[in-house]
Amino acid sequence: MTPDQRNALESILGASVTQTEALGRGTSGSGTVLTRLRLSDGRDLVAKRAEGAFSGLTLEAFMLETLAGHGFPVPGVHHAEERLLVMDHVPAEGRLDGAAQEDAADKVAALHGVTAERFGLNRDTVIGPLRQPNPQMEDWRAFFAEHRLMHMARHAREEGRIDAALLHDVETLCGRLDRLIPGGSTPTLIHGDLWGGNVLVDGKGHCGFIDPAIYYADPEIDLAYSTLFGTFGERFFARYSEHRPLAPDFGERRDLYNLYPLLFHVRLFGGSYVQSVRSTLRRYL
Repeated sequence: MTPDQRNALESILGASVTQTEALGRGTSGSGTVLTRLRLSDGRDLVAKRAEGAFSGLTLEAFMLETLAGHGFPVPGVHHAEERLLVMDHVPAEGRLDGAAQEDAADKVAALHGVTAERFGLNRDTVIGPLRQPNPQMEDWRAFFAEHRLMHMARHAREEGRIDAALLHDVETLCGRLDRLIPGGSTPTLIHGDLWGGNVLVDGKGHCGFIDPAIYYADPEIDLAYSTLFGTFGERFFARYSEHRPLAPDFGERRDLYNLYPLLFHVRLFGGSYVQSVRSTLRRYL
């Protein structure tokens, strides 16, 4: 952090910065830099500064404040502008063990109790550094097909991450979603980027959550993503089911829903994620 940046933060926050700690860069290629701030008034904050092309930090603040308004444990926002976000520091000295997974399940299940009349949101959001369109729609399958799978796949093709044949296979799959996803889903508020790096555990086993990508969706997409990188396991799902019983055939749709985060990772990183998309498509086609 430069002296000018430090002075600007002190002016914004109305207190002196007594200590700083570099926390590294944000995940998912967003080009953000995080710094922990200890202030003279006792506050323990994190400054997230955009250094690359990404500059959607006011949108991240909106998402955090939306979740906080529904009682979901996310950092409180102290200041937000396009290239600077200052929020509470979330302790992360604990492990995501069985007890912590049960705590996470309680909190995610409560969030999934927040519902709306339509899928999407009243504004677009982001997942990592990538735009996430959220037109409000009554049909979940149509929303998931056009504004999740096809949106990511088209951009991946334009960016040279996938070939035309793979894009065609995604489009073919989207034409079959009526047979793969049952109707009647309730629009449910989700975190949207529920992997282990976004779940922080304090020393008492209590979970906090960062870096959301919110919208109203079928909650199964949140649950599916939580399994993609092994974030949550049996203890989480057993406890979650006590609050919100899982559909018996959820496992049949889990990999289908994970096509969306896989395509997101294809756009950012390419590589083995492309083969993962191909494998999933073969299963459902």
